[in-house]
Amino acid sequence: MNREDCTYGRFWGGWSQAERKVLCLEPPDTWQLEPVAALRLTALHAQPPRVPGHREYLGAILGLGLDRACLGDILSDPEDPCVMYAFVLEDKLDFLAQELHQAGSFSVRAEPCETVPERVLAEPDRELHDTTVSSLRADAVLAAMMHTSRTLAAQAISGGKVEINHLPLHSAAEPVYAGDLFTVRGAGRWRVKEIGGTSRKGRLFITYFQY
Repeated sequence: MNREDCTYGRFWGGWSQAERKVLCLEPPDTWQLEPVAALRLTALHAQPPRVPGHREYLGAILGLGLDRACLGDILSDPEDPCVMYAFVLEDKLDFLAQELHQAGSFSVRAEPCETVPERVLAEPDRELHDTTVSSLRADAVLAAMMHTSRTLAAQAISGGKVEINHLPLHSAAEPVYAGDLFTVRGAGRWRVKEIGGTSRKGRLFITYFQY
C-alpha cells in the first residue's frame, strides 16, 4: 500500500500476523464483509506423528481445482497434531467444507469455524537482530540481513532470485517498509520487523529476524 500511496486499502490474511494476505480496497464510507475465513481441518483416525501436514493439505486443496491465491496461511494446533487451520477466501469456504475429504493418504474433515484458538495464532518467539543500513533500498537492507555485500544482494535481485512479500523483486532500488518479507531462493527468508531512527553517522536502524 505504501508503494502506491493508497490510503483506502489494506492487506488482510485472516489474522494479524498472516504471511499470505489479500488486498482489500475499501473506499471511504464503504463496508465489506471480511474476505478471508477459517477452515478447521481434522485428520480422522490418524496416529501421531503420522498426520497430514502443510504439504498434504496444500496439495489436496489445489487438487480440487482452486488457485493458490485462494489459500492463505495453514497453521497447526500446538495442542492437537491432528488439527490444522487454513485461511481461505470466504467465497471458497463452503466448497472446501463439502469437497475436501482427503489429504495425502489421510481421511480428513473440513469445517468452517468462527474463531481460531489463540494458541494457534500466537506468534512464535523469533530471535531479533538489530543493525544499521545506509538507506532503505532493497539491496542495502537485504545485504545487511544476509550479512553479505550490496553487490551480491543486487546480483541476487537482478538474477530473479528475490521476492518481497511473495512478489518478484525487480529493482535493487525498491524502497523497503516495516513488515516486508524477503524470500531469497536457495538461501532463506527474512522479515523487517521495525524501522527505527537514525544513528549519529546518518545510518538507519532496522530490526529483523530470519525464519
